[in-house]
Amino acid sequence: MKAIWNGQVIAESQDTVIVEGNHYFPEGSIRKEFFSNSDHKTVCGWKGEASYYDVAVEGQINEASAWYYPQPKSAAAQITGRVAFWRGIEVVE
Repeated sequence: MKAIWNGQVIAESQDTVIVEGNHYFPEGSIRKEFFSNSDHKTVCGWKGEASYYDVAVEGQINEASAWYYPQPKSAAAQITGRVAFWRGIEVVE
């Protein structure tokens, strides 16, 4: 699977985990040069608190467009150390 934004592959892995229709990529598969920490946080009742990354490609910033669970609840243990995408980031095979 590949995550693409603004014409750039920002993550690529054959080992994604699908939860609620979202592909969670291993953290090691993201191209960290495109990611910076965001202050944005959300809470999911069964997964826990999510932290976010801003994604920047070619001078354009897609705010809080990647998320991860630093300490997911036990029901979501399979997404530990994984990152998912939204806000226009395309995930394709």
